[in-house]
Amino acid sequence: MTITTRGLLGALPPEARDLLTELGHGVSFPAGTRIFEEGRRADRFWVISSGSVALDLHVPGRRAAQVETLGPGDLLGCSWLFAPYTWHLGAQSRNLVTAEEYDAAAVRALCEADPALGFAVARRVAEIVTQRLQGTRTRLLDLYGPQGSGGRR
Repeated sequence: MTITTRGLLGALPPEARDLLTELGHGVSFPAGTRIFEEGRRADRFWVISSGSVALDLHVPGRRAAQVETLGPGDLLGCSWLFAPYTWHLGAQSRNLVTAEEYDAAAVRALCEADPALGFAVARRVAEIVTQRLQGTRTRLLDLYGPQGSGGRR
């Protein structure tokens, strides 16, 4: 598995990364696979090794809006860390995706047992969520707001 600094694992100290990676196992998703659905239980997460995944948001009365595309090194799934542990978005593979899958309950237990690891994981996931929220906001304004409203401040 390739570790990049933009995802979860690359931002962790080496010893924390080693503890976490011991819990992962490889999975793959064929193109077009619905990986998770908005509102359902978030009991796992993935670090993408290859391929790409589209994140989408249910928009009442319209087709789901694609709000982000993730690729190698990216964390797929953030809702597993914060109660009530339900997905806030949906995800679908755009092509063949390989990833490391992690059981959320096991990772949360590891984080509780090691507060330094827990803080590092929570901090990095919060950073990723913040980046994605800002990107999603801009894309939704571009899609549904007045012409060009997403680029203004």
